[in-house]
Amino acid sequence: METSDVVIIGGGIVGLATAYQFHNKYPAKSIILLEKENQLADHQTGHNSGVLHSGIYYKPGSLKAINCRNGKVAMEKFCQENGIDYDICGKVIVALNQAQLPAMERIFERGQANGVNCQVIGAERLRELEPHAAGIQAIHVPESGIVNYRQVCQKLAALVQMGNNRIVTGAKVTGIEHRPDQSIVKTPIGEFATSLIINCAGLHCDRVTKMGGQEPDAKIVPFRGEYFELKEEAKHFCRNLIYPVPDPNFPFLGVHFTRMINGAVECGPNAVLALAREGYSKTKVNFGDLFESLTYPGFIRMATKHWSMGLGEMWRSFNKKAFVRALQKLIPEIQAKHLEPAPAGIRAQAVSRDGTLVDDFLIKQDDRMVNVLNAPSPAATASLNIGQTIIDGLAERFS
Repeated sequence: METSDVVIIGGGIVGLATAYQFHNKYPAKSIILLEKENQLADHQTGHNSGVLHSGIYYKPGSLKAINCRNGKVAMEKFCQENGIDYDICGKVIVALNQAQLPAMERIFERGQANGVNCQVIGAERLRELEPHAAGIQAIHVPESGIVNYRQVCQKLAALVQMGNNRIVTGAKVTGIEHRPDQSIVKTPIGEFATSLIINCAGLHCDRVTKMGGQEPDAKIVPFRGEYFELKEEAKHFCRNLIYPVPDPNFPFLGVHFTRMINGAVECGPNAVLALAREGYSKTKVNFGDLFESLTYPGFIRMATKHWSMGLGEMWRSFNKKAFVRALQKLIPEIQAKHLEPAPAGIRAQAVSRDGTLVDDFLIKQDDRMVNVLNAPSPAATASLNIGQTIIDGLAERFS
């Protein structure tokens, strides 16, 4: 049985960033990072569209706002120091009609409160930035950007393993046993002993929390984000990032256009309940995952409250014309012939028992475990600061 000072569960960007920050602060301590897949960053991180978020949307003082703002600065510095591809290209958040202006103004006020470089612009300036975008006004956020998060993860993994640390892939956690002097993390390839477990398991974080003896405050309900990609002849319709004014009742940002660091332009997402926690296609079903979602009181309450929006998302999922109409609100020239299917992503959305979609990052800890229970977007942008926040909370233990 291997022993280390810390075992981190999860080889996505949050787990890797946490390992990196722990190693930087405590280089003499040892880390074992366990990833159930045979490669790192295979789920939420690997299906990320690569946006460097500015923090404009988030409630001032929230964990999302603080970690996104500080994390973006840290991520840009990390990319500069390590030769990772990124581009501060800017984005626009577009109001399509008068009815959306109050919500746009509230987003602008949040941006100002969070210290985001942003300006309200008129239709003429919008056309200069994005000649094909519709809209009567917009918020221009010049500091938003795009990055290659897989490349970030590869570098984080290399830096972590330069120390007295190991990353173990193909190591799905099947159980956790707390003993008086240590905790044992069980996997099919062996057991790992430690004094502290940090749970960054993403799509399965609530299950790992329960394995460790804590009752999670919320359950992960997986939402599949479905995308199209612009064909080569249509890429000129979008220069950088074009977003709508989002619905304030939901943590999703609405169907938008994203130029990616490899030059592709993604359109989406359409957000529907995934039939499996790792259900990246419409046909992949895990009946255990699906039963767990459908019988969870929080999901039932959420679905009852927001059934009409859910039906709209499902309709766009199965009807390309409906998806195209949603895209045409932002770029009227888009047609079905301009689109080809792109890989989907899964959002691990924490839902509380009362049906509330947990809007902020959620991190809980006791003497044995730190559990990251909700870290959807902008977690990739914020990851280095999330890791730093976790490590700062351990100062008394490791000082």
